[in-house]
Amino acid sequence: MSFFIEVLLGGLLSGVMYALVAIGFVLIYKASGVFNFAQGAMVFFAALTCVGFVDKFGVPLWLAIPITIGVMILLAFAIERVVLRPLVNQPEITLFMATIGLAFFIEGLAQLLWGSQVRKLDLPIEDVPNEYLMEHFNILVSQFDMTAAVVCAVLVVALALLFTKTRVGRALRAVADDHQAALAVGIPLQRIWVVVWSVAGLVALVAGLLWGARNGVQFALTFIALKALPVLILGGFTSIPGAIVGGLIIGASEKLAEVYIGPLVGGGIEGWFPYVLALLFLLVRPEGLFGEKIIRRI
Repeated sequence: MSFFIEVLLGGLLSGVMYALVAIGFVLIYKASGVFNFAQGAMVFFAALTCVGFVDKFGVPLWLAIPITIGVMILLAFAIERVVLRPLVNQPEITLFMATIGLAFFIEGLAQLLWGSQVRKLDLPIEDVPNEYLMEHFNILVSQFDMTAAVVCAVLVVALALLFTKTRVGRALRAVADDHQAALAVGIPLQRIWVVVWSVAGLVALVAGLLWGARNGVQFALTFIALKALPVLILGGFTSIPGAIVGGLIIGASEKLAEVYIGPLVGGGIEGWFPYVLALLFLLVRPEGLFGEKIIRRI
């Protein structure tokens, strides 16, 4: 029983970090009504920029983080001015294609500025079993995973409150529904986009630092975005609570499947099981657990 709890807790802790990545997609989708293909590139760019300041200029990590936040805000301003503003009220497919081009540009810019080699990132968090759980419950859970999950959970709750209980959140819903109508009622579309992309940049930085500390800061961080796809399908593209629940479901199910089903099929199930689960879920509830059902009348 204790082994099952260990696997389940490990999955849930990973799921919180998946949820954080997924929220970056939700924020952009709520503001523009389009899937942001560049979110994975933003994770890579943010993490590599932070480590670059530490390695190349000798900036302490505690100072490199706020500097990188400033860089991500500047990037948000540039994206809004150069990419988004000319595409106001354009078809969703046009915005989606723009984010694909943006993804390749951000990836190239990151490697042009800081190089393409794998960078080591040392956070002041030890990757050792939590002593309390080990002594009292005989459960092995990584202290790093627990701390990372707490950081992600705090940020997720803060974002959920910000975008569901504030005027910014209401403006987001209006902007996503109709750009021109939002402008007509006085909502500053450009400012909303800058705010959302800045917040998405902050989310990308936190996700990049946590995943980079575990696996190294490298180009593979861009593929974290793919892990968020099943989360979004389960939770819904427009729901922050859905991203949280979807992340927990995906994190727990992939770990349990790897341990209990993996040996029966030869292993490696953790990589593809979430996508199979998401595919099956699409057949039952395409809009997701918390997604809004769209009804178009002709």
